Amino acid sequence: MEKLILIAVGSAIVNNVVLSQFLGICPFLGVSKKTETAAGMGGAVIFVITISSFVTSLIYKFILTPTDTQYLQTIVFILVIAALVQFVEMFLKKSMPALYKSLGVYLPLITTNCAVLGVALTNVTKEYGILEGVVNGFATATGFFIAICIMAGIREKIEYNDIPKPFQGTAIVLITACLMSIAFMGFSGMI
Repeated sequence: MEKLILIAVGSAIVNNVVLSQFLGICPFLGVSKKTETAAGMGGAVIFVITISSFVTSLIYKFILTPTDTQYLQTIVFILVIAALVQFVEMFLKKSMPALYKSLGVYLPLITTNCAVLGVALTNVTKEYGILEGVVNGFATATGFFIAICIMAGIREKIEYNDIPKPFQGTAIVLITACLMSIAFMGFSGMI
């Protein structure tokens, strides 16, 4: 149990996928303009990463390893992730059309979100079992959710402030991301 807690805290906060490992930057910057949209993207990423961690761990342990075909892991993992994203896209289109429209092109981009593949490969590299892999996936995705929601909240506040002309737009967003990353580096001594 202690190991699972350490994995969860380490993945969500200490080694935050966006602010420490710099994976998933595209949706982090692209979908963080509004808190509602950021929360929707974060929820979709939590679902995709958690389920893909479970499925890829099963495939790696029970199919790729026994047949000695581990070299196919990247291709297999990408196919699993793509299928899950298609499922999420169909679900959102039917049940939450407003969120589906607001996510726009960023929803299919979850397929190419390097954070999703990064978690699956990390589970293999660190030799996590199925439960550990799912905990790592859920915690990593929760860390993404935390980071994107904080960024969205800050960006909404920035919108109402008087920003000097050279820093308006993308510049202030990148400076904000940098400062958030520095702040999260303070957690590096926790584990």
